[in-house]
Amino acid sequence: MNGSVAIRPATPDDAAAIARVRVDAWRATYRGMIPDAYLAAMSVDESAAFWRRVLESGSPKVAVFVAEDAGEVVGFASGNRREPPKLGFDAELSAIYVRADRLRRGLGRRLVAAVADWARRGGSGGLVVFVIAGNKGARGFYENLGAELLLEQPFEWDGIPLVEAAYGWRDPSVPPDARGASLPH
Repeated sequence: MNGSVAIRPATPDDAAAIARVRVDAWRATYRGMIPDAYLAAMSVDESAAFWRRVLESGSPKVAVFVAEDAGEVVGFASGNRREPPKLGFDAELSAIYVRADRLRRGLGRRLVAAVADWARRGGSGGLVVFVIAGNKGARGFYENLGAELLLEQPFEWDGIPLVEAAYGWRDPSVPPDARGASLPH
């Protein structure tokens, strides 16, 4: 089902598509967790400018991958090096979003594998990811990929009080089953 979808490094030309996937995913996923006014005010143009800066930077401390189907970006994931490490992890899965119509086809799993492989090749000893604790779908996804729940703690996002959960893979190899058949996302 996902054989025709390519996972590849993102380029600056992908910034607008990445931004659209991210904003749409936030509006769908975080309704009821994040105030509606905040979600409505999210700007694809501002997000695209951010992602263009990231992708143009050429930093070896950041990697962004896209899932592309017939020339269309349908998902993306990003990773970064943690300096200093957080919770004992020196690499982070900092974002992963897949279009709603492409969920449960193994794309998220393949995107996680791309980021994990990048981190491993760069010498990282594991991978951490933070998620809003109320995002049960993402939490189940990470758990199904063998991530360990590390903590739950309060945090603030743009002045909004929330609770985050941290998950991690301590083994620097690709998370278990990340190349396999479809699980959620």
